[in-house]
Amino acid sequence: MSRVALVSGGTRGIGAAISTALKSEGYTVAATYAGNDDKALAFTAETGIKTFKWDVSDYDACVSGIAKVETELGQVDILVNNAGITRDAPFHKMTRDQWCDVIRTNLDGAFNMTHPLWNGMRDRKFGRVVNISSINGQKGQFAQTNYSAAKAGDIGFTKALAQEGARVGITVNAICPGYIATEMVMAVPEKIRDSIVAQIPTGRLGEASEIARCVVFLVSDDAGFITGSTLTANGGQYMA
Repeated sequence: MSRVALVSGGTRGIGAAISTALKSEGYTVAATYAGNDDKALAFTAETGIKTFKWDVSDYDACVSGIAKVETELGQVDILVNNAGITRDAPFHKMTRDQWCDVIRTNLDGAFNMTHPLWNGMRDRKFGRVVNISSINGQKGQFAQTNYSAAKAGDIGFTKALAQEGARVGITVNAICPGYIATEMVMAVPEKIRDSIVAQIPTGRLGEASEIARCVVFLVSDDAGFITGSTLTANGGQYMA
């Protein structure tokens, strides 16, 4: 039986690319989503990947959702914490809700998804956790104090948890994508998009499939000696 991989935010953008890449490698994949039922139904119809709806900022919802996934598909050995939101605003205009919404989803969500799975991975002496952070968690970004703080927190979470998992066969790594040609980025006005590309040494936006291939490697048996690492995939825009 193939290993089960759970991808949060796994029906759109980078998450969808990760889900489909893992399925193509033979994993049994479950993808979570928070709100867009039509997109989730279309994704399942196109890929055959089962989708499950819950809010990763809600710990109890994660516990019950993960239990449903494991009942239907089997024990989860691979977790990709990809779900994330933005609520951008300059700090002097940022509301408490904008701050809390992003922290709860992008940082608390990593805890809420990982914690219910951790003891099972420890017991089986195998696990792969990949946290999708961001270039802006490494370098910061104007009007994204909430997002940058959360994504930087994901990197710290990765490094600390990797030390706990290493002796029991669990690896924990982070990927920091740069600007990727997702639906969200492509919706940005062309002039702004051009200004972003001008800052990328490779001269182009990344592709979601390129991030997905990073995940496929990190969850493989071949990557068993890699843990606590942060893989930057940003076309040279920021070198850490």
